[in-house]
Amino acid sequence: MEPENELLPGFTTSNIELPDAQLRSVVEAVIYITDEPLSADQIATALQQPAARIGQVLEELTAEYNKPEHGLTIREVAGGYKMSTKPEHHEAIRTFVKNLKPALKLSLAALETLALIAYKQPITAPEVMEVRGVQGAGVIKTLIDRKLIATAGRKTVLGKPILYKTTKEFLVQFGLKDLSELPTLKEFEELGRLSMGDDAEIPEQPEVTAEQAEPSVTE
Repeated sequence: MEPENELLPGFTTSNIELPDAQLRSVVEAVIYITDEPLSADQIATALQQPAARIGQVLEELTAEYNKPEHGLTIREVAGGYKMSTKPEHHEAIRTFVKNLKPALKLSLAALETLALIAYKQPITAPEVMEVRGVQGAGVIKTLIDRKLIATAGRKTVLGKPILYKTTKEFLVQFGLKDLSELPTLKEFEELGRLSMGDDAEIPEQPEVTAEQAEPSVTE
């Protein structure tokens, strides 16, 4: 008896050469149902199919969804493949979503801080505050709570302040393949508004000191 496939329970493909059309439909389905981007190797392993063949299927699906008649696209994000809406439809989608329920976004202060961390990482909270010219420990806590940034050890200077870096969730939220795709600061702010919405701001945490904002880590 063959083991069940982890991505599609009850569906087994152990060393079976699936017809091209069936394999394309299965790969399309697993990309659609998963929240995290899937790499070609993950899909190949889970479906027990040759990696080269999965790579070819992903190229075909990407080309197909790039056609103008599709409102969705399949592209490489954060080391894997993810299905999402096309950028040219963002304005229409934003209008549609606003008519359904109040949207949420990061505040301008949070976007500025996130951009600074993205471009200067790893960076400490005092360094962020020095550049921005205002206290921002509460903003950093908000970004940590949203899983957009995480700790990256401690800087080897007096006091050993915690370093911060962006996360995989940051890449996913902003539709970036990796940090080399970081846009200009102006484009970054616009991406933030598209990703998070632009009606209501997420309340930031009350201002606290940098020491209070830093989570405890193992030395």
